[in-house]
Amino acid sequence: MNRHKRFFEFDGHSMQNRLVIGVTGGIGSGKTAATDRFQTHGITVVDADLASRVIVEPGRPALAAIAEHFGGHLITADGNLDRRALREIVFADPEQRKWLERLTHPLIAQEILAQLQASQSPYTILASPLLLESSQHQMVSRVLVIDVPEAVQVARTITRDDTTEAGVKAIIAAQMAREERLRRADDVICNDQDLAHLHREVDALHETYLELAQSAEQSS
Repeated sequence: MNRHKRFFEFDGHSMQNRLVIGVTGGIGSGKTAATDRFQTHGITVVDADLASRVIVEPGRPALAAIAEHFGGHLITADGNLDRRALREIVFADPEQRKWLERLTHPLIAQEILAQLQASQSPYTILASPLLLESSQHQMVSRVLVIDVPEAVQVARTITRDDTTEAGVKAIIAAQMAREERLRRADDVICNDQDLAHLHREVDALHETYLELAQSAEQSS
């Protein structure tokens, strides 16, 4: 990709001279371990998965719309969304999944944007498994892919999620192809070694991103 953007503009909102790094990767690649390391350097991490939970919290319009469309049985006794039950419905019915995406994707984007704009760190991380599959890639200045071979993805995810090999491979097949993800990357960390290796790779990129952020600041 190699765009070296110093800003982005999304849906009419500009982030002039603010460096946003998009972090993505396939299941089991170690995205969270990487972003956790960035956080130890004082870098704000905006998590798209967490944003998707915020927009369906009790009292939010999206939760009411989901209950009206799918039925009140999707709301638990404590007023929260039964995410597992909803997931089962939408994965079994592509039309229902499209309906849900039309409702939630713009709201998730708004929540992400608000968090990015509130960030006070030298640069900001946007962590998203769907960064390149969605419009979220328009929100970032550079794309960092955390990459591992498929065999490592499978082994790690089986251990982490107590699932089956077939189940993991089905998820991998539904995600963007590894080759395409790498083609669209500005930076890549190959995370097929130990945690210390990942930390060294993140630390090196952190220094690079600080330099880019300083350059952007000086040009403002």
